Amino acid sequence: MNEGGVGQLVVVATPIGNLDDLSPRAVAALASADVVAAEDTRRTGRLLAHAGLDRPLLSYHEHNEARRAVHLLDRVAAGETVALVTDAGTPGVSDPGQRAVREAVDRGLRVEAVPGPVAAVHALVLSGLATDRFAVEGFLPRKAGERGRRLAELADDRRTLVFYVAPHRAAADLAAMAEAFGSERSAALARELTKLHEEVWRGSLSELAERAEAGLKGEVTVVVAGAPEPGGEDVSDDDLVARVRELVATGTTKKDAIAEVARAASVPKRRVYQAVLDRG
Repeated sequence: MNEGGVGQLVVVATPIGNLDDLSPRAVAALASADVVAAEDTRRTGRLLAHAGLDRPLLSYHEHNEARRAVHLLDRVAAGETVALVTDAGTPGVSDPGQRAVREAVDRGLRVEAVPGPVAAVHALVLSGLATDRFAVEGFLPRKAGERGRRLAELADDRRTLVFYVAPHRAAADLAAMAEAFGSERSAALARELTKLHEEVWRGSLSELAERAEAGLKGEVTVVVAGAPEPGGEDVSDDDLVARVRELVATGTTKKDAIAEVARAASVPKRRVYQAVLDRG
């Protein structure tokens, strides 16, 4: 219990793969908690053991979130510190946690967050796609009809989009994205982030869907380029080549120049590459 009897809810981000990513501040927050609310107590127990900690654990997941949030916040109101974690990453980002934070705020209770890994941001940075404006869409609906409708709503969104994908549904989800967004839309698929076998595929949605047909294992995050600007497809190949040559003249590598011109013109990178190749 905190000194002075002032309780707090502490939202603690945990590693998405590599346990060494648990920050010293996160360790301190977990060590000082009266109870740790965890999505999977067994998994969090292993994390605590890795950090040399032994704290009381209480389950908090999507199936008991409504009633358990009330219990946890009553403990906060009584002066206790409750640490909230999920299996991996930041609670509330496509994982349980947002409800507890909202209700804590509504009750005027103190809320603190300890930042750390987020798979969506990690994959976004590795994707090579635009990072200035992006949206985390999380998991797509499982039913094909609902999934198609949701993707149709996003087809004209110019922000980079980030999706969490179950490995056994990756091929179907990517094929649906290719149908809704266009098969040549640039994308990246990241799996096993921060782990020993971390892997990132980059290419068009159709290329990634084809590769995923062979099957995938581990956690998967898909990053998709935003919709092209209106008229982007109208730019001529001569204009694209001229822009590449201008960038190369300033010292940019040809590879980077092609990627930059493709992104700025909102056209497939392979089109720019082929245009440059055709014109020597």
